[in-house]
Amino acid sequence: MEPRLYPFFADLRGRIVLVVGGGAVAARKIAALRSAGAQVRVGAPELEHGLQEMSARGEVVHLRGEFQHDWLHEAWLVVAATDDRAVNRAVAAAAEKRRVFANVVDDAELSSFQVPSVVERGQLQVAISTGGAAPMLARHLREQLEAQIDDSWAALTELLALYRQRIRGRFPAIAARRRWFERLLAGPLQALLRQRQPLRAEHALLAALSGSSDDNVRGSVALVGAGPGDPGLLTLRGLRLLNEADVILHDHLVSAEVLALARRDAELIDVGKQAGAHGKTQDDIHALLLEHAGKGRRVVRLKGGDPFVFGRGGEELEFLRAHAIDYEIVPGITAALACAAYAGVPLTHRDHAQSVRLLTAHRMDGGDLDWRALAADRQTLAVYMGVAGLGRLRARLLEHGRAPGTPFALVENGSRPGQRIVTGTLADLPELANAHSVQSPALLILGEVAALAGTLHWFGSPPLGPPAVEAGVRKRRYA
Repeated sequence: MEPRLYPFFADLRGRIVLVVGGGAVAARKIAALRSAGAQVRVGAPELEHGLQEMSARGEVVHLRGEFQHDWLHEAWLVVAATDDRAVNRAVAAAAEKRRVFANVVDDAELSSFQVPSVVERGQLQVAISTGGAAPMLARHLREQLEAQIDDSWAALTELLALYRQRIRGRFPAIAARRRWFERLLAGPLQALLRQRQPLRAEHALLAALSGSSDDNVRGSVALVGAGPGDPGLLTLRGLRLLNEADVILHDHLVSAEVLALARRDAELIDVGKQAGAHGKTQDDIHALLLEHAGKGRRVVRLKGGDPFVFGRGGEELEFLRAHAIDYEIVPGITAALACAAYAGVPLTHRDHAQSVRLLTAHRMDGGDLDWRALAADRQTLAVYMGVAGLGRLRARLLEHGRAPGTPFALVENGSRPGQRIVTGTLADLPELANAHSVQSPALLILGEVAALAGTLHWFGSPPLGPPAVEAGVRKRRYA
């Protein structure tokens, strides 16, 4: 088997590094070397503007002219960053004679060391290398890790460094230390750092060191918004929690594609409520949260859309607070924003709508809605659970002065593969919904901006209008 590169991290503080080349590529390499504390010498006939300024300030030493072997004197490393392969080859050969490690940019054959792609979070560094075989692959993997490793890792590294000696003294045996670290990192420490609560995180570490922590007894709950269904719209924080969860209590509206992102061995519990079907009550959900968190599990309460927009997230938070269960909230993209965007409908528009109102069809029978305000023009109504009570909604709005010709867009399965958009006017709203057999989940957008769905839609099939018009279009299309 061909030998692999030996990875190591070099301490360059105060050490001389030579960079041959004075262009943009050399400038990028010099910036990284200076951030590591290296004393940089840059050899080139001329320097690009930024490097000229650095040289004038004494931040780098400019060796003017063509490459000379004595430029390598006292150098620990050399980087060849010219566009002349003959010069790069000469640099690599001279470095080999002097036993100085050399990197020739984008030329693995001439290099004796490779510069990896790096993810940095404070003192934590993750280096990725393909040995020069596929640098773009290393860059792609770095981009993936950039999204997954958040800033809490920097704070975690700093905290553990602060207590490193005490940890080693408390657990001198490596095996015992490893087991302690596994228990520590499975607890709330990193979640507290993500919540910007460093004092509580430090207290949790000290409690774990003293053996007085009960983190292994009690778990935690995260209320996570799953968004409208497209897994690409799930937040990075939500994805991380799905990958850490022991138990996931999810609503019926959470898509299978989002659930597929969860940790493979997580327990999935469907607690969704559907109209006309038996499901878990809110008290049942509270009991499940208490049961699993009480057993020390990391619980994710996964809700379609956003937990705090018609998601009863506030009630669940009050319950968790009352039972002293640690919690956090991860917002999701709520249906009004997602369905409107995927239908090409701006919820606000300088010419048509200066405000947006969010309401749910479940409250249409209540007497506490200000129907006169809801019927005002130059605003957009976004109605959740928009299939139910369309007749009552139309009657109330017309009764209080909303124009019969007000446009609407009814978005079914917004952001999902089966998305459909039905458009028309308020006068025909329930009839058109019935004619097209619109099913839940669907969101109603009512207002002048809804007329833009016909021209601005971009996702899925074009909007559907009255069936007679649609039939005429089909007849002309296929005649």
